[in-house]
Amino acid sequence: MDDRLDARRMRYFMQVLDSGSVRGAAEVLGMDPSAVSRAIGVLEEECGARLLERRGRGVVPTDAGELLATYVRRQHTQKQQLLAQLDDIQKVERGHIDIVAGEGFVDWLMRHSLQRFMAAHPGITVDLSVGSTDAVVREIVEERAHIGMLFQPPRDERLRSHHSHPEPILTLVLQTHPLAQLGRPLRLADLLPYRGATLHRDFGVRQHIEATEISEGVRLPTQLSTTSFHALGQFVMAGLGYALSARLPMPAAPDGGRMVALPMRNALLSQGRVHVVSRHGRVLPPAAALLLRMILEDFPPASARAAPAVG
Repeated sequence: MDDRLDARRMRYFMQVLDSGSVRGAAEVLGMDPSAVSRAIGVLEEECGARLLERRGRGVVPTDAGELLATYVRRQHTQKQQLLAQLDDIQKVERGHIDIVAGEGFVDWLMRHSLQRFMAAHPGITVDLSVGSTDAVVREIVEERAHIGMLFQPPRDERLRSHHSHPEPILTLVLQTHPLAQLGRPLRLADLLPYRGATLHRDFGVRQHIEATEISEGVRLPTQLSTTSFHALGQFVMAGLGYALSARLPMPAAPDGGRMVALPMRNALLSQGRVHVVSRHGRVLPPAAALLLRMILEDFPPASARAAPAVG
C-alpha cells in the first residue's frame, strides 16, 4: 500500500464536509484556515481530482469528494467493527448504538425492544435521534446511525430493509367531527371544507399525500405544517380540524372526546410501508445487531399486527 491518502489530511477533509466550510473546519480543529486549505490541496493532488467545490458561502463535495468521503466512512466503520469484535467476541457487554427513527416510533421503541435491551445491557450506550424520512435515510447512508425506522424510504441500493409492513395514511379527527359522521371511506374533496394539519415535505407521509392530491385533482389547504406527530395529535384534540397521517396514539381530548382514524378511499394512501433499515453492506457491531434482532422480533405476525405510529 502506498503513502497516499494520509489519515490526517483525510480527517481534515471530513471535518470540512461536516462544517460546510474550510473556515468552520479550522475553528473545530483549532488550526489556521490556510493550513487546512493546504492539506486539502495536497489531498486533491494525491487523488488526482478536485474534491470540493464552492456553493454559496461554503463548500460541497464533488463526485470525487463523495467517493472519498464514502471510503473514509467505510474505513471508520470497519475499524469500529474490528475493535468491537476483538473487545467482545461472544458477549455483548459494552458498546454504543445509534438509532434514527420517525417520531412515531419513539414511544413504541421505549415500551418494547429498546427498553428491554437497555435494562439487560446497562454498559451499552444508545443515541436515539428523531428525524424525517429524508433525514433517516441520510443518517443511515452516511453511516452515522446503525438502525433506522421510517415510513416509505425511497428506492436506494444503499439501504437494506430488514422488515416492512403496510401502513395506511388516515384522516384523524375527534369522534364528534362532521367527517366522522359520514360512515364511509373519505375522498380528499371531503376534507376541503375543514382546517387540516400534516407533516413537512421531507416526510414520506406528506409525499404520499401530495401524490394523491395530483391523482384526485385536489389541493388541500393546510393550516398547520409540522415536523411533529405530537403537534398533529394536539391539533386534532384541540378540535381545530383534521390531520392526515399514519396511525397515531389515540389519547382522549381534554373534554373527554376521543380521536378516531378514518380510512381513505384512494388506494395511493394505502400503499405506504414501514421499514426497518441499515446500510447495505455494513456489518453491524454485535450490540447493534442484537438490538436489531430484538426490534424485528417485536413486530407481531401480519395477521395480528398493531403497528407503531410512524414518522
